[in-house]
Amino acid sequence: MTLLGAAEVRRLAAQLDLRPTKSLGQNFVHDANTVRRIALAAKLDRAGHVLEIGPGLGSLTLALLEVSATVTAIEIDHRLADLLPTTVAAHAPGRVGDLTVITADAMTILGTDLAGEPTSLVANLPYNVAVPVLLHLLSEIPSLQRVLVMVQAEVADRLAAPPGSRTYGSPSAKAAWYGSARRAGAIGRSVFWPVPGVDSALVAIDRHAVPRAGDRKAVFAVIDAAFAQRRKTLRAALSGWAGSPVRAEELLRAAGVDPGLRGEMLDVDAFARIAEARAAADLQVGP
Repeated sequence: MTLLGAAEVRRLAAQLDLRPTKSLGQNFVHDANTVRRIALAAKLDRAGHVLEIGPGLGSLTLALLEVSATVTAIEIDHRLADLLPTTVAAHAPGRVGDLTVITADAMTILGTDLAGEPTSLVANLPYNVAVPVLLHLLSEIPSLQRVLVMVQAEVADRLAAPPGSRTYGSPSAKAAWYGSARRAGAIGRSVFWPVPGVDSALVAIDRHAVPRAGDRKAVFAVIDAAFAQRRKTLRAALSGWAGSPVRAEELLRAAGVDPGLRGEMLDVDAFARIAEARAAADLQVGP
């Protein structure tokens, strides 16, 4: 197997008359050492099934096929999706049958759209939609047990931030619902074409062995409300969600949470208790 270099990436792009667009987050990795580093950091099972989002010209796809059994690639650009099997055939003879390419928007993908159950997600996610795509896939594909994604460095910091830190926010709490997240390394700008105007980093998420109990949508609604006005106390920030400041305080106290705290101080378990307190209160009131 051979991997793509800078000259090959540009040749493939020219073949498609491709001009990378910001709207699709098209920054293609052209450094073989970088994609091999990502594939190794993902700790893939050689018998495993990997899901890749936005394979682009195939740099990371080839590296993933080196260390895993099968890869399912989701690509929104039909030109890139059509070319990918040909690129794999040229650089990894005999592995085309281990690649499945689906032309689709990752935000619309469901687990039932995939053949088999991928256990790992490894991707260079488009910067402008990285968080919603990641959260959507974790929700829709419960078979995913490990995630390693490249995102904008600031987004990586937010996803991996602990409660109480400056960068902790809605993405941090929501990611924690699914698993433990950590920053897994930095990626230099020079390995991309075109060169992005921001730094990149890797985020690893290990899914909880036992899924959390509770109503995820209800918990996420509390998180959204708390961080929509993050500088306000929870009593004020959750007043719209609860119906009034007084009711917000009642629910917070029922959940064992100080109404004078801000959302940035709460972990996902505390947000879950608040959602449970409201559900219990609504049940007592009845229809």
